[in-house]
Amino acid sequence: MMVADPDIEAPEPDRLPGAPHPRHAARVFGHDAAGAEFLSAHASGRLHHAWLVTGPRGIGKATLSWAMARFLLATPEGGGLFGAPDSLDIDPGDPVARRMAALSEPRLMLIRRPWNDKTERLATQITIDETRKLKGFFQMSSADGGARAVIVDSADEMNTAASNALLKVLEEPPARAVLFLVSHQPARLLPTIRSRCRTLRLNPLGPGDHAAALAQAGHETEAGETLHLLSEGSAGDAIRLAEAGGPDLYARIAALFRSLPRMDRQLASKLAAENGSEERFDLFLTLTDRFLARLARTGSLGEPPAEIVPGEAETLSRLSPDPAAGRAWAELAQGLTAKARRGRAVNLDPSALILDMCLSIARRP
Repeated sequence: MMVADPDIEAPEPDRLPGAPHPRHAARVFGHDAAGAEFLSAHASGRLHHAWLVTGPRGIGKATLSWAMARFLLATPEGGGLFGAPDSLDIDPGDPVARRMAALSEPRLMLIRRPWNDKTERLATQITIDETRKLKGFFQMSSADGGARAVIVDSADEMNTAASNALLKVLEEPPARAVLFLVSHQPARLLPTIRSRCRTLRLNPLGPGDHAAALAQAGHETEAGETLHLLSEGSAGDAIRLAEAGGPDLYARIAALFRSLPRMDRQLASKLAAENGSEERFDLFLTLTDRFLARLARTGSLGEPPAEIVPGEAETLSRLSPDPAAGRAWAELAQGLTAKARRGRAVNLDPSALILDMCLSIARRP
């Protein structure tokens, strides 16, 4: 039985384009407390059988899950000659680490959206066929009596049947098996799944850890501070934004808002014309959402957050001077991009939808 996708060359749903897969990350940045919690449980001999790793996208949940699984499979019972380790770090040259990097470790099972050779596309969900593989995996991997690990990335992508199949495993966990469930939106999981897991809630990365995570992923950049603020502490989001020209587009969106109350119609038209592709349309909506959220936060808190682009603080303070203005911007944000996405879902022209968004902003109360 294969315990991992045999075709590593196929697109990997749990890997961010432009970045290495989390299994290749040598270190975990910014989540020392979560790592220490796992190490303490391991040292106590009472390691929980299922760990739910939650938090915003791109902050290192999968990286931490792979590090914990690697530690579990590579660390001898009792911690080895020198007692209980105080770090999750495992030498990349360790045989277990090398096999995990190659997706050939027999005591590891990775559950993710599968690649369909016939359609040459990734499945849109994790189906019951994937979670049913656990039965055979546990039967075969029990032969050597060692620890076993399962990584589900992401658990949010399981359909109902797959969720129910996984729940049965959580209700009657095999001996010496530990499951790591990566979840961006744990509220979407079955309450019974959440209740059977020990939760590690991860926070966005601080500036230093964010820069270190980007450097490890091969994206060291002079725009690190801008990307940290724009991505709200998500290294994964920062890579996506850097690859797509996000900082430049955000600066132009900020300039559009700066022109209010008499919106720069020429700039609005250019933005609409230049962001009509599917990828650019989504990026424009994401960054517009982010600016609107910062406007709402400025009015609510009475002061603007740290500037992403020069002059932004003045724009935020002028357009959202008090809580009432903040609420108005928040209400606009709730419906504006959602309406645009609904329009795109029925094949309306993305450039026209962007222009309509700009006009709605200009007509705000």
